[in-house]
Amino acid sequence: MERKPVTHWTWDSSWPAPAKLNLFLHVVGRRADGYHLLQTVFRFIDRADQLRFTPRSDGDIVLATPIPGVPPDSDLTVRAARLLQQATGCRQGATLHLDKQLPMGGGLGGGSSDAATVLLALNHLWQTGLARPTLKKLGLSLGADVPVFIHGRNTFAEGIGEAFTDVELPPASYLVLHPAVNVPTAAIFGAPDLRRDTPGIAASNWRQGDGHNDLEPVACARFPQVAEHLAWLKQHAPDAMMTGSGACVFAGFARRDQAERVLALLPRGMSGWVADGLAAHPLANFS
Repeated sequence: MERKPVTHWTWDSSWPAPAKLNLFLHVVGRRADGYHLLQTVFRFIDRADQLRFTPRSDGDIVLATPIPGVPPDSDLTVRAARLLQQATGCRQGATLHLDKQLPMGGGLGGGSSDAATVLLALNHLWQTGLARPTLKKLGLSLGADVPVFIHGRNTFAEGIGEAFTDVELPPASYLVLHPAVNVPTAAIFGAPDLRRDTPGIAASNWRQGDGHNDLEPVACARFPQVAEHLAWLKQHAPDAMMTGSGACVFAGFARRDQAERVLALLPRGMSGWVADGLAAHPLANFS
C-alpha cells in the first residue's frame, strides 16, 4: 500500500532518514589538507531509518536507543542535536529515538542521513529558524555526506561532497546486497592503492550508466565478502557496483519484479533486499 505523504510534522511524527546509493563515485584529486575531491551521483532509496523525538525542558540531549559499541557522545544524532543547540543558542532539549534499519559500514549513508534528519527535524520542532543552506554548512562539519541529505535532491555532487547539480533520474528498483562486514570508510580512503586521479567530467555530460566506483577495488581486495557478493551480483546484472566505500553492492532494474526475481536466487548465507529509487528525499519539500 502506498504511504501518504506527511503534510504536518510534529513531535509525534516519525521522521525518515533514507539510504542513498552512489550511482558512480570517482576520486578526482586530493586537497592539501588530505580531503579527497570526489564526483558522484547520489540517489535516495525508500529503505530508511526512522527517528522520533520527545521534548525535554532540561536542555539535555539523550539518545534513548544507543547503538552497541558507539558511545552516545560520539553518535552522529547526538552530535547533530548539540551542534544545532550551539549554533542557535537554543535551550530546549530532546530525547532521540532511533529505529535503525540501515547497516553501519554499508556505504548507504545511514549515519549521515540520521544526522541530517535530526538537524531538519529539530530545527523545525525547536523553531530555531535556520535555512537549508545554513543547515548544510552545519552538516558538513559532521561529515561529508550529511549536506546531501539536507539538500534533499538526487544530485551530481563534487568537491568534498558539498557542491550539487541536481539530476532527474528515471524510476528504478535496486537490489542491494549486504555482506556481513563493517567497512571503515577511513581505511578505504587511506589505502595507498586507491586511485586518486580519475579525470573529472562535467555534470551536464553525465548520463545514467556512466562511471564506476574508484573505492570498489580497494574494498574488494581487503574484504573478500564484498568481492564475493559483487561477483555473484554481476552474474545477473553486469553493471552492478559497490556503493560508497562499501560494504553494500547493488544493481538497478527498470522494474521491481526484475530485481525481486534475482533476489529470489540469492544463495544461502547472503542477504539483501529490494528498494525503489525516490524522486527526492521525503523531507525535500518540508520547511
